[in-house]
Amino acid sequence: MSTLLKIDASAQLQDRSLTRKLTALFERTFVNVAPHTQVVSRDVGQTPPPFIDYRFIHAAFTLPQEREAWMGDHLAISDELIDEVIAADIIVMGVPMYNYGMPASLKAWFDQVARIGKTFSFDLNRGDFPIEPILSGKHLVVLSARGEFGFVPGGVRADKNALDPALAACAHYLGVSSKAIETVTIEYQEFKDDRHRASVAEAQTRTAEIAHRLASSFAFKPSSERGVSHHSCQ
Repeated sequence: MSTLLKIDASAQLQDRSLTRKLTALFERTFVNVAPHTQVVSRDVGQTPPPFIDYRFIHAAFTLPQEREAWMGDHLAISDELIDEVIAADIIVMGVPMYNYGMPASLKAWFDQVARIGKTFSFDLNRGDFPIEPILSGKHLVVLSARGEFGFVPGGVRADKNALDPALAACAHYLGVSSKAIETVTIEYQEFKDDRHRASVAEAQTRTAEIAHRLASSFAFKPSSERGVSHHSCQ
């Protein structure tokens, strides 16, 4: 049985959010192909995780056996979010582009999930690259909507795209390699013309195709052959 973690980051409600409609389509298609899938939904758009603060940092960088009682309280949400990531085989994110980057709620989620001893290790003996991810073998599907267009490499607004590079840079905290990221985008949302309508239709088709392909690979693959998640404590 596979586990799908669905994350919605849009501030809009379902009836007005293009990314929420795409994640819902992905889930329906995936579960239709692999009906025994366990789906975990996390709506950071409507219920944002707290921003990290000095207390979180103090607690996260204190060895578990040395933590005071209050530290556990400040790490509780982080623990919960990380456990969801650890359990997931597939992570699908509905991510609108806000001011050329990711929504603040999703950045808060990443800050809660990227944690020493839980999703990455740190060792200066590795030289200039001391950070190493702990999790592995997961697949990330990003379903995005952008008001403008041309954000792909070589596009007219490629230099303004702060969203895709940020997601790619943080994916290793989730156990996702750069080759295991697939992105579907809706563009021209502000123009609301034929180009936008065509972009929506294409995104819906691609979303369903990706969900069907990934679900098929998990539906008929023995659990021993699936990506393994590694988890160690600080």
